[in-house]
Formats: sequence, structure tokens, C-alpha cells
Amino acid sequence: MPPRITLLGLIGDKRAILPRRIVQYHCENAPTKVKSAGYATASTYQNDPEARLEDRPRWQQTPSRMTAPVRMRQYKPKNEYRVNEDPRQLDQVYVQVLGPDGDKVLSDEVKWLAVTHKSFDQGRRGYNDRLAFFGKRIVDLQSSLAILSSHAATGSPAPPPDSFEREQYQHPALDSIPQLTEEVRKDITSRKRISDIAQRYGLLSVLRWKPKKASDLPGSGLELALAQALYAIVGAVSLQKGGEVANKVVRERILSQLGLS
Repeated sequence: MPPRITLLGLIGDKRAILPRRIVQYHCENAPTKVKSAGYATASTYQNDPEARLEDRPRWQQTPSRMTAPVRMRQYKPKNEYRVNEDPRQLDQVYVQVLGPDGDKVLSDEVKWLAVTHKSFDQGRRGYNDRLAFFGKRIVDLQSSLAILSSHAATGSPAPPPDSFEREQYQHPALDSIPQLTEEVRKDITSRKRISDIAQRYGLLSVLRWKPKKASDLPGSGLELALAQALYAIVGAVSLQKGGEVANKVVRERILSQLGLS
């Protein structure tokens, strides 16, 4: 019986390194069938008609390829929390937040995205983190400008006398700068105040999130989720309608509720 050639060499006591051409020949002519590793590729999606996504938008469904075939966590019926799925109710809230015709300012996909927290559906339908980050920067800027203008109108107290009889430079444009501190701005635009404004506008009824405990919403981070949704709406308006419109929304719909104009 002739010796059988393998990739390692001759079977027996002696092993040898085979030339590259012999190894290449046996690899190309191997009769074994390679099993699929089970990875999904783009060609798999195109060839499988059942893998096509439905025509419904993403906010209305979980992408099929992001759904596990088996539930990994135990279902807890006592902790079930239902969110709004009615577009008409969402439009009513946007009218309250943005004013008349507020439901027509943003597209449908962005309107749902702005009120979706990353805890909802494990973030598989998108969430508002980036919109909220951008919107908070706009609110902070407009609140700082409002603080400067409000204190400039009332004026600032005279500086204390200097022991060396030096005269401090004064100008009306600089009178309000000492009033603009980090503590003052954070106190005015605190998370609780922003969440209270969001709750007065009715954002809680359309907020899509998954609280840790459905029986204890404040303990599950309700203030953060509401404030983030309101910031996200501001960020979405800025991206779709421009900074001028977003600044007007902040001044008229948020800062006016905080006592700033």
C-alpha cells in the first residue's frame, strides 16, 4: 500500500515538510465539504426572501436581524411598562412643545427618535443620545446669554474700595459678567427644572423608555429621561430647521418657563 500524503508529510515515523505545490494541489482537490459557520452576510440577505425587512418604519418595529431567536432574560409581567404607539398623540405633544404647527416641524422618523431613550427596546430602534447632547449645548448657550442680558439691565453693584486706591475699569458691557458663574447657570438649567418643563408639556405620555421598576418611575431615572427628550427635540430642530429656529424655540418655550427671556 503506497504511503498516504498529508499536509504534514508522510505518515510514519518520519515527517517531512512538503513542497508548496503539493500542499496547494491537495487543498484545491480536497473532497471534503466545508460546513457553513453560520455567519450572515450581505449575499445571504439578498438571496433569502424571508430576510427582507417589512415596509414599516424602524420606529414602529424592531429590525428582524437584531432580534434573538431565544429570550435570554426571564419575563417579568409585574415590571411591564407600556409606551405610546399612537402618532396622533405624539403630534399633540409636539404642538405643545413647539407651538402651533409644531407637529410639522420635524419628520416622522425624527419625531419618534427624539422621544426614544436608549433603554427602550435595548436601543435597537435608535435613541436620542446624540440629539440630546447637541440640544443641551444650545440650551446652555442661550441660558448664558439670557443671564448676561438680564443682569445687564438691572446693573451690578459698585466694586469695593481698593486698599491701594486703584480704580477698577468699568464698562456697561462688563457689568453682568461677574453674575455669570457655573453655579448660577447650573441652578437655572438644572435637571429637575428641565424635566418639570418637559412634564408640563406632556412628554411623559409619549416618552419611550424602559424603567428599571415600573412601580417607581422617579427612582428609575425619570428626570434624566424627560430632560434628555426635551434637549433632543431642540437638537433635532436645530439640525432640520437651523440654529435660528432652535434658538427661538429655546427662548420662547424653555427659558421663558425658567424666568429668563
